[in-house]
Amino acid sequence: MKIRYDLLDVNKRKPAYVKLPPFGEGRTNHMFLVDYDNGEWHDPRIVPYAPLSIMPGAICLHYGQTLFEGGKAFIHPDGELYAWRFDMNAERVNKSADVIMMQNIPLDLQIEGCMRLLDVERDLCPTAPESSMYIRPLMIGTQDSLGIKASNRYIYCIMFAPVGPYYPDGFNKATTLLITSKYHRAVHGGTGNSKTGGNYAASLRPYYYAHDAGADQVLYLDAASEYIEEAGGMNHYHVLKDGTFIMPEFNDSILHSITTRTVMELAKMGKVKARFERIRVKDFVADIKNGNIIEAGALGTAAVISPNSTYLFDDGTPPLTVADGKVGKYSRQLFELYTGMQTGKIPAPEGWARKVERYLK
Repeated sequence: MKIRYDLLDVNKRKPAYVKLPPFGEGRTNHMFLVDYDNGEWHDPRIVPYAPLSIMPGAICLHYGQTLFEGGKAFIHPDGELYAWRFDMNAERVNKSADVIMMQNIPLDLQIEGCMRLLDVERDLCPTAPESSMYIRPLMIGTQDSLGIKASNRYIYCIMFAPVGPYYPDGFNKATTLLITSKYHRAVHGGTGNSKTGGNYAASLRPYYYAHDAGADQVLYLDAASEYIEEAGGMNHYHVLKDGTFIMPEFNDSILHSITTRTVMELAKMGKVKARFERIRVKDFVADIKNGNIIEAGALGTAAVISPNSTYLFDDGTPPLTVADGKVGKYSRQLFELYTGMQTGKIPAPEGWARKVERYLK
């Protein structure tokens, strides 16, 4: 499928950021769009970043038919731009679409649209430590209908945000999580394993609840408040004394993080020790107290690895600190390995970092 270009005049384009704004607040000059109606995707194009035009009756505005993804691209030491595992983001778009009855979009169209947009915006990719070009694909149902049904029209969009570290202090400051039974992120049979907007809207109230309690995020438990599931919008992990990373076993109420899946692939290659388990929260707490757990944190695209030092409780239980409360050596080693591969400083397995072609000669 041929992609149409409608680019801003060079003199009208914003320059690269001298100082990066807070994570996710910056934008580049253009976006990729493609429309779906009458049973087909058509008119793929790269156009100036601007408002989308949809009707007030669009199904996405009323019944939440929206999804999104999050990927990254990096400038490598050779000066070229590389996208990190975007093929997995494209696959997950369609898995999320299946959960909320949205139209699948061909993988090759998603990938080529992203690569061509990266080529257009390559000069805006930051190169400071812990910085990247954050890739945000999204899809919305745009049929003008107040009937509760799946839309028959969609817009798929890719936009970029030049970003620094997710947390202002970067990797070196550990976070605090609140363990609570008051709120639950998702339940079996729901939409928890899809990146649909409704999941994140529902997470805002517990997020502010955690902040009011002095925590950075919520450590979500399953609906029975027995097993650990997610740390805010990220997969949780903890580390045993032998350096093994333990992650909650994937199910349909946990997002299948690309970062976690990559760590598990690295484990199969012998580069890290990691496995999935069902983790009872009472056992987790006991193992921190007796020293069997020496590190903990969360995994996700935005922060990559976010070490966690302290767990708070809203039931009167005293705060619980993991080991000495500092960023642990195993978390640091994994962070350095993972980000080293992303930035080209450490060789990555074939196909994980895709070089962006120079389509515009």
